[in-house]
Amino acid sequence: MTTTERRLPVGAEYRPASGTHFRVWAPAARELEVVFEGRDAPAASALRHEGNGYFSGLVEQAKPGLRYRFRLDGGEAFPDPASRWQPEGPHGPSEVVAPDSYPWQDAGWRGVGVKGQVLYEMHIGTFTPEGTYAAAEQHLPYLKDLGITILEVMPVNEFNGPFGWGYDGVNLFAPTRLYGTPDELRHFIDRAHALGLGVILDVVYNHFGPSGNYVTRFSPHYISKRYQNEWGEAINFDGEHSGPVREFFACNAEYWIREFHFDGLRLDATQCLFDASETHIVVEIARRARAAAGGRSIYLSAENEPQHAEFARPAQRGGYGLDAMWNDDFHHSATVAATGACEAYFTETRGTPQELISSLKWGFLYQGQWYAWQKKRRGHPSLDLPATAFIQFLQNHDQVANSARGQRIHQLTSPGRLRALTALMLLTPCTPLLFQGQEFAASAPFLYFARHEEELDGLIRKGRREFLTQFPNIASEEGGKLLSSPADEETFRRCKLDHVERERNAPVLDMHRDLLRLRREDPVFARADATRMHGAVLGPEAFLLRFLDDAGDDRLVLVNLGPTLPLYPMPEPLLAPPDGMRWKLLWHSEDPRWGGNGMIEPDGEHSWRLPAHALAVLAPVSAARPAEVNSIRLEETDGRSHPEQDALGGQQ
Repeated sequence: MTTTERRLPVGAEYRPASGTHFRVWAPAARELEVVFEGRDAPAASALRHEGNGYFSGLVEQAKPGLRYRFRLDGGEAFPDPASRWQPEGPHGPSEVVAPDSYPWQDAGWRGVGVKGQVLYEMHIGTFTPEGTYAAAEQHLPYLKDLGITILEVMPVNEFNGPFGWGYDGVNLFAPTRLYGTPDELRHFIDRAHALGLGVILDVVYNHFGPSGNYVTRFSPHYISKRYQNEWGEAINFDGEHSGPVREFFACNAEYWIREFHFDGLRLDATQCLFDASETHIVVEIARRARAAAGGRSIYLSAENEPQHAEFARPAQRGGYGLDAMWNDDFHHSATVAATGACEAYFTETRGTPQELISSLKWGFLYQGQWYAWQKKRRGHPSLDLPATAFIQFLQNHDQVANSARGQRIHQLTSPGRLRALTALMLLTPCTPLLFQGQEFAASAPFLYFARHEEELDGLIRKGRREFLTQFPNIASEEGGKLLSSPADEETFRRCKLDHVERERNAPVLDMHRDLLRLRREDPVFARADATRMHGAVLGPEAFLLRFLDDAGDDRLVLVNLGPTLPLYPMPEPLLAPPDGMRWKLLWHSEDPRWGGNGMIEPDGEHSWRLPAHALAVLAPVSAARPAEVNSIRLEETDGRSHPEQDALGGQQ
């Protein structure tokens, strides 16, 4: 097999007719051989130096299941940097696999688009008690029925230790042995496709994990010393000898799409992908991933804390070619509105009605303004981006874990506010994301868990505590004692979902299912068009959103996160129904089916009443015109109050 016949430029590629072709980049080595392990293993085989830093060679006797390492200059042997499988973990040998042996059944699957998606973030290790692909697969019909369209799987690349989040990956091409075999991952995705669910993978290209990473034994040029990276050593995307490094990461994106049929990627912490090259590495990753999909449509998103909007702008408009970005601003504002707590990185939002309107309408709240918490400007202009370019959420893995107890938002706010904010997130045009268990008010926390070697565990525990002390309560002596040890197996175990709670908390689950049905089936909400949505502030904690329809079939969403609010007077044109119509309740968060207490029609004859901690969706219905206007009859200027005004506490 020649290099041009390979699928990917690095790693071990098996072909039944010829054996396994090995290729690895080790520019400082003078000689390199592949050594095999196990009974009846073939003798070590020297690889040919190609003259460009790469070593390669075909070993006919190397079959699937054979374990191997690369020996550099006759010294120590290390796992393959592009290993497809590490059955003994990152410190053990790599294993030859046969990627074409899985019998895919998804030939008719055309992938996923950008519009109409509902994301569901899932950590395989805690989604079920078993923590495997096979166990998670059993719940796919439930997620489909709920209204989820895309599963966003937290990193599954190999990492050190018996449990972890996956963001400290060290074998980026190897699905971790902790959740099942590579073919069991393929079967999970295949089954999802059969049900009509897309699956995207969270990938980490901004650093390698601190333990089990051997790439620098092959070349120090994987790492850059030019940049400060908050997560570890920065990757060399633009320095000397960066070409093969860029190739390594770009082909990793291609690999997950091509060999596992993932429907896209979520790029972690892209602010730490430092690259001053003419073509940014994210542009290259996006191109390779889309090319690997062939005729399938894929979904590419990014986390980018500084909110550099160009990541979600098309390449032909000077962007990086991704489809969407996580919108932390919506989360922060909604969290403050729900809980009242605005400390640490929440200090730059107040949870006001105008903040929520602006975030839902325009995406990021910070698009270049001064950000006092960081003492610098934050964000780039993004007013031109469509609503689908912003992923909004009330929970995700980071935000739940960034607290003393790893509590979820339903444990931190009132039931009414929770229902109202959930409806607000799921009905508005930006792309919603649910975090595993959120849909049934799971009692399981989500904490930071990872176990390495004892000394490293101590450093991680210390670093985690220091990070969280930005919150004053955690900085206190009492609050600090609430933090769980990341390396404690009990910390990991506590985060596993109990799916029996889906029955116990059925009203919450039913509400999510009904809201997603409304989002999907209602012709106005299904458009997900923020340009047709307008908002107005009605009170200190109340606001409205009006969705305009060319045929007059508008939708009015009333949100009140504060006390009961009577509206009088009503000098707000967005409250007025279309001509010849009046407003009628279509959906509301106080429905007893969701655990609410009922709601009267907000639109009274002479005044409106917005119940506390509630959201109402109104639609226009025909109103027969009376023969004569019978509005409030003003008395002569005798100074008396009117009965209607007395009931509202108003004055003439």
